[in-house]
Amino acid sequence: MRRTFTYRLPIGFGGLVKPGSRLLVPFGKRSLTGYTVALSAELDPELGIDESVVKDAAVLLDEEPLLTEEILALTQWTADYYAASWGEILKASLPAGINTASEMVVQITETGREELQKIPSASSVRSQILRFIADNADVSRRGLVKEFGEANAKRGIRELVAKGLLSTHQRNVTTKVKVKLRKAVRLVAENAADVEPKPLTPVQQKIIDTTAESGGEILFTELIEKADVGASSINTLAKRGLIEIFVQEVLRDPLANAEFPTLDDLILNAEQSFALKEIQKALESNSYKAFLLRGVTGSGKTEVYIRAMRSALDSGKSALMLVPEIALTPIFSRRLRVIFGDEVAILHSNLSPGERFDEWRRIRKGQARIAIGTRSAVFAPLQNIGLVIVDEEHDGSYRQHEAPYYGARDVAVMRANLANATVILGSATPALETFQNAKDGKYQYLQLQNRIGGRPLAKAELIDMRDVFRQAGKDISLSPQLIEGILETHSKGEQSIILLNRRGFSQFVLCRTCGESLRCKNCDITLTYHKRDSRLVCHYCGHNVAVPNNCPFCKSEFLYFIGEGTEQLEVTLNKKFPDLRIARIDRDTMAKRGEMAKILIGFDNGEIDMLVGTQMLAKGHDFHNVTLVGVISVDTGLGLPDFRSAERTFQLLTQVAGRAGRGGLPGRVMIQTYYPEHYALRHAREQDFEAFFTEEMRYRKRMSYPPFVVLASILIKHEDYKHALENGQLLKKCLDNANTEKACRILGVAPASLSRLKGEYRLQILIKSESRQKLRELLDFGLSEAETSECDLRIVHVEIDPVSLM
Repeated sequence: MRRTFTYRLPIGFGGLVKPGSRLLVPFGKRSLTGYTVALSAELDPELGIDESVVKDAAVLLDEEPLLTEEILALTQWTADYYAASWGEILKASLPAGINTASEMVVQITETGREELQKIPSASSVRSQILRFIADNADVSRRGLVKEFGEANAKRGIRELVAKGLLSTHQRNVTTKVKVKLRKAVRLVAENAADVEPKPLTPVQQKIIDTTAESGGEILFTELIEKADVGASSINTLAKRGLIEIFVQEVLRDPLANAEFPTLDDLILNAEQSFALKEIQKALESNSYKAFLLRGVTGSGKTEVYIRAMRSALDSGKSALMLVPEIALTPIFSRRLRVIFGDEVAILHSNLSPGERFDEWRRIRKGQARIAIGTRSAVFAPLQNIGLVIVDEEHDGSYRQHEAPYYGARDVAVMRANLANATVILGSATPALETFQNAKDGKYQYLQLQNRIGGRPLAKAELIDMRDVFRQAGKDISLSPQLIEGILETHSKGEQSIILLNRRGFSQFVLCRTCGESLRCKNCDITLTYHKRDSRLVCHYCGHNVAVPNNCPFCKSEFLYFIGEGTEQLEVTLNKKFPDLRIARIDRDTMAKRGEMAKILIGFDNGEIDMLVGTQMLAKGHDFHNVTLVGVISVDTGLGLPDFRSAERTFQLLTQVAGRAGRGGLPGRVMIQTYYPEHYALRHAREQDFEAFFTEEMRYRKRMSYPPFVVLASILIKHEDYKHALENGQLLKKCLDNANTEKACRILGVAPASLSRLKGEYRLQILIKSESRQKLRELLDFGLSEAETSECDLRIVHVEIDPVSLM
């Protein structure tokens, strides 16, 4: 929904509701969470709303507004810029699990029970759904999706309700995360034992002493543990009036049991000092200023960030730092906590809902003035923000790849603009659009061209796997050169990182008899084999099945596992190098909470010799004993049907190369490829960003791609291909009608690169224009006409400035 709605505030709500307050409001047959964005004493006549149809808000959910005026303005800009729903952006700006809403509950009817008796066995999916609902009370639509998959559940509910076999109703779902409360104990008076004439027993005296040693106040459970006493003894003292038992709020700290590093006092070099002085001048001006800080890997950008944060805090302001991956936060967040103490709050999706909620509330209350986090942390409710930092600003992780679509980097720039703050975009390999903005003067360009201590960049070499194939007579994953490099590195007691940007054991399973591959039933892609679970898994929708013994098409037993992922590579390396302590980092190893931080900190402490993983290893990490980085294959990334594939490959190689040689020892990078002539690989070997930029921009200009044009991608997604195609063609016609000045080029309707995902067919329309204003006018007029033409806009998804066309 891309509009606002008007509700009446009942008597008694007056003065309590403010912009940013959440209300539970009736919406059709449901109750939904509404966000107050404006208040008015009377209806605006220009809106043309009949007062008699205006509904009353039901419940005020917040005593104090959760959303600040600044976040309301920022989310409104975000929704407008990205042609997204303001409500969805507002929801995304708050911690998950705090909204009250409603969900669909499905029940079997008497007719359904009678029908079930006639079915001898639950053979079809619809009969299985009917049986499941009959056997389980209180089944939600969410539960059916989890049990049968989204496509089957949606289709089954729709068809069974139409036949009168099922009925549905809505129920309210309350907040999932709440304030954590714990019992605590405090001394009522000092020297309480002297005040009370009745002597204390040794156990009671121990309770008094332990509480006093803790500052006169201690958690109830902690007192029991420290004093080694029972609850009854504590309750007895409370009855005598010597202590008070009360309930207090306890904040869940994600770093509560963390070990913190010892930090060296670093002296900035000339390049760092110049960059910091420029940033400090901008902070002192109290006006908007944007910087691109391009520093080669290991040049000390992080130290500049930290000192800039200190300057912001010293001037009474707050600071926000975005990082692209959860993997970057364990070590860096500990470092910030050592420097800034409880001023630091952490926001990312790997926290528990309770931890995330408490960290968000600490920021909202002003108890934390530094927030570090991933994409959604751009909406952290910091007060008086003075500094915004986007580290590795080029990274695609800053893009939200599902509705509401937005790019956190550009939102961060606008947040600084709205707050008259300073923003730093940092990277060794900036996005081409960002670098062009710096060349055009929109951002001040700062460079760190040398590594700390004058250390040289790691020496990179391309290994031509065509020669390796000819010599070995087969396709092998580890070239002799890389094997020799690994043996040499670890014989010196040094560490290595091996990157393969594909997870799983084998990429797909092929029948050697009929030639068919095993594909996901919901998506137009092959299933990936995961050996640990002995499952075939779809990495897009999560569908998984057991590995069959025979081909499901021809019943042949000759199944061939093709392609290599990080799981298989880890097995191969363990067999090849049994004396090495090897650990793996990818999305699969992140499943267990805390495992990521444990592995990274163990590697930093020298407890692990080699890390194997995906691109999560490529950026931001600072391991001083790593002297070798091996890249197994980069050719898959170059072959993707996306105009940014060369840019992403160059960035990935340059970033991962930067993990080597960051200490006092020289580094080495070995890149295996079947296409060593590609310009992205040649420039990555030399780590020459400006040469790559020049060559890539010539290609972009010739093909009319960003930053020379503004791009919008429209996906039409539906489980019925005919319905998707008809609506896509109707939308295309409306867009063509709106394109009267021919200021935009409209391509499509055509199948998307991934033509079917999660049970839905995907059709794509691309729009190019040299004018952002003309493109937005086209979208606004075209979508408006499509709505009046009864185009099903529920299946239309608009993405402005897409980072991927897959």
